[in-house]
Amino acid sequence: MKIRTKLTIRYAGATAFVFILFMLTIYISTNRSRSREFYRDLKREAITKAHLFLDKKVDAETMQSIYLSNREFIDEVEVAVYDTAFHLLYHDAQQIDIVKETPQMIEDILLNKNIEFYQEDYQVVGLLYNYEGTNYIVTAAAFDGYGYAKQESLRWLLILLTVVGLVLLASLGYILAKSALSPVSLLVQKVDKMTASDLNQRFLIQNKEDELGELTQTFNKMLDRIEQSFNAQKMFVSNVSHELRTPMAALKAELEISLLKVRSTEEYKMAIENALIDAKKVIRLIEDLLDLAKTDYLKEGVQKEKIRLDELLLDVRESILKVSPDYFVELSFVDIPTDEALISVLGNRYLLCTAFMNLMENNCKYSQDKTSYIRISYKDDLAIIYFSDRGVGMTPKDIENVFLPFYRGENTNHIDGNGIGMTLTQRIITLHQGRISIASVLKQGTTFIIKIPHLGATMTG
Repeated sequence: MKIRTKLTIRYAGATAFVFILFMLTIYISTNRSRSREFYRDLKREAITKAHLFLDKKVDAETMQSIYLSNREFIDEVEVAVYDTAFHLLYHDAQQIDIVKETPQMIEDILLNKNIEFYQEDYQVVGLLYNYEGTNYIVTAAAFDGYGYAKQESLRWLLILLTVVGLVLLASLGYILAKSALSPVSLLVQKVDKMTASDLNQRFLIQNKEDELGELTQTFNKMLDRIEQSFNAQKMFVSNVSHELRTPMAALKAELEISLLKVRSTEEYKMAIENALIDAKKVIRLIEDLLDLAKTDYLKEGVQKEKIRLDELLLDVRESILKVSPDYFVELSFVDIPTDEALISVLGNRYLLCTAFMNLMENNCKYSQDKTSYIRISYKDDLAIIYFSDRGVGMTPKDIENVFLPFYRGENTNHIDGNGIGMTLTQRIITLHQGRISIASVLKQGTTFIIKIPHLGATMTG
């Protein structure tokens, strides 16, 4: 069952309950009002007839004759008059006797001065009437034919209004539900027609404040993630095929040349060393591409732990110097705070090691003294690390594009690299809710500035 149908049924059901409740209230209230008014009319009629009888203005036979004659055409009031000793003084039609008075009824009237009750469909009143200082018991009964006829008409009118009203309200509810959910239907149709080539499309948000606007925003955010993952996948496949082609072709060419003729031991050794260099490039490229892919997929699944940045930098420095003994890494811990939380972060050790290693290698590769100058400090809720060199520097174009995959600087073509390291570093820092910026002067050096929220901010927040 579709939502619009469910909404229509629920809306119609709730409306029907309220509608019927109102109609019943109207009917019951009207019936009670009719009953009260008829009791008042009965009392007036009873007092009028009793007064006429006791005042001797009209004799009993005439009054009885009028009652019997009128009874054939209208719902005439039957009146009886008793003294307080329960002796009948007057009765409109004793042979009919609708009320059938009893001693107990007379006692109730004497005690309460006034009683009202139903006898089958007849309404009955009994009252104590004082005439010229003498108390009399007067009873009156009649059938409210006119009132019941009006009540019957009202009942059918209310039933008709209820049925028609519910049909109209159900139709209106369906129209309103369909209108309210039409953006969802359009959204479903667009999503159903969307293909891999349409992932850049986004849905128009008509009202950001309502639930449909929130749903559309959620869809757009989901499409952002899907497009990002899809583009990352395409880029990964494209980059792998493109970047692996060159070193693999060089490796193949090196091996083929070595097989063209018999060579000396030294020449074979040189060929193997060249092939090994190409193989290492391929391995490094594959590792970088895999690390790059990790930053695009399953970000929520990255395991994080408490890490002291100064200790991590020392570990990375040791790893760099083992691989490249000709590199130099100078660490400055002048601004280390006494509270270790100010230089500790919640992060993934492997990924942060990769990012810091890339930055240190970048400093060393692009400076003549092959030295990376590192300083760590903190400010407000951020831990700040500076990676500086005294190398070739970067042009404004290089600064703008350095984080693009496979971008190589204009003055770095002579230096070995695959153009993935800076892209990977930026994604790792972003994954840790950090920022990376560059300050560089051409032919004087470059400084990469890393800012990551430290644990002190997390604990105070």
